[in-house]
This record gives sequence, structure tokens and C-alpha cells, in this order.
Amino acid sequence: QAQLVESGGGLVQPGGSLRLSCTTSGFISNNYAMRWYRQAPGKERELVAAITSGGGTTDYADSVKGRFTISRDDAKNTVYLAMNSLKPEDSAVYYCNVRYFSASMIPLGNYWGQGTQVTVSS
Repeated sequence: QAQLVESGGGLVQPGGSLRLSCTTSGFISNNYAMRWYRQAPGKERELVAAITSGGGTTDYADSVKGRFTISRDDAKNTVYLAMNSLKPEDSAVYYCNVRYFSASMIPLGNYWGQGTQVTVSS
């Protein structure tokens, strides 16, 4: 199984920036999509950003488009979420998610990080 460790959360002021990282240990396959989710108190978990196995395609929630950037460094087994122009409504626990596939695109597993708290406040 894979283990995902997140870091980079913290307290920032509105308009500030923060970069989250998620590093995977343990090997499943070399073919995996990576995603960031977030969940605020009293709300459902929300997909924030996604990136394909090759890194050529990204997708973002409307609420973060133009402010957040997802990227990956396969040499480091790491996915990043760069967050700019942060707003109080961005406050949530952020979770990384990795979905592994075989070379023939058969699903092999779906793994989650432990979550990291992001708080945007004056």
C-alpha cells in the first residue's frame, strides 16, 4: 500500500499565499492521477484540483480558478497545491488523494493523506 504525508498548512492572512505538498511512500504503480480535496466544518468534501498521470491536464473548482495551481514532481513522488490570493472561505482541511492504475488503466487503489489545516483569517 501507499502512504501519503501532507504538509504546508497553517495560518495566513487574506490575500496571502501558501503551498501544500503531499509525498507518497511505497510503490503501487507509475501511473497515477493526483487530486486535492478540502472540507470545511459543516460542509461536504469538495474537489479542489486534479492533475492527470502525465501532468498534461489539470482541472480546478470554479471557486479557486486563477488562484490555485496543482503540479506534480514524479521524481519526488510529490504533488503540490500552490494557493494564492487566499480568502477566508478557503479555510478548510485539505486532503490529497492518489488514484493508481495499471498500464492498461485498471484501477489498482485509491489512497488519502491525513489532511492539513489551512486557516485564512485577519
